[in-house]
Amino acid sequence: MRTGLTAVLDGARVMPVLTVRDPATAGPLAEALAEGGARCAEVTFRTPDAERVVKTMAAHGGLAVGAGTVLTAEQAERAVAAGARFVVSPGYDEEVVAACRELDVPVVPGIATATELMRALRAGLSTVKLFPAEAVGGLRALRALAAPFPGVRFMPTGGIGPGQLSGYLAEPSVLAVGGSWLATPAHLDAGDYPEIRRLTAEAVRVGAP
Repeated sequence: MRTGLTAVLDGARVMPVLTVRDPATAGPLAEALAEGGARCAEVTFRTPDAERVVKTMAAHGGLAVGAGTVLTAEQAERAVAAGARFVVSPGYDEEVVAACRELDVPVVPGIATATELMRALRAGLSTVKLFPAEAVGGLRALRALAAPFPGVRFMPTGGIGPGQLSGYLAEPSVLAVGGSWLATPAHLDAGDYPEIRRLTAEAVRVGAP
């Protein structure tokens, strides 16, 4: 791939993970995240209008927008066509990885065990998503997996909140941390963009060098 995830993120260490039910909220959401200092975002393919959300947020220009919860090669193709610059999957799937290679976009498969991580390494990947991070053991699991695989970078996601953020970011093996608390469906339903902006700014400060 010409561009890896590290280059796409360009130093960003906090990844807002977004489930957006109403595509009309995508524009204001992108603006609030960018104003809070976010430089990237992952839009989950858990809603019928995820492609429209990706397209709208990618058009904002201030965020590197990717697609998350990608389960099939066809979803990966649709996401990239909508403007996704990277693809994240909750697990390791050969067809999704192959499709992303064809599309020339970084892919970050989810792993929870050493066996899954070794499959990703065999496929030539060096960045994976530890998922669901807190449910599989949190920092203890991350450290245990990082020890025998020193070249791997992790993007832990799942159950992480502001109280755990600094601990994950302090780990040398962590590239970025995915967080869904920054902009929840409840925030979006209420139109609470000031709170999204505040939470994002707070998280970005924690992730600043």
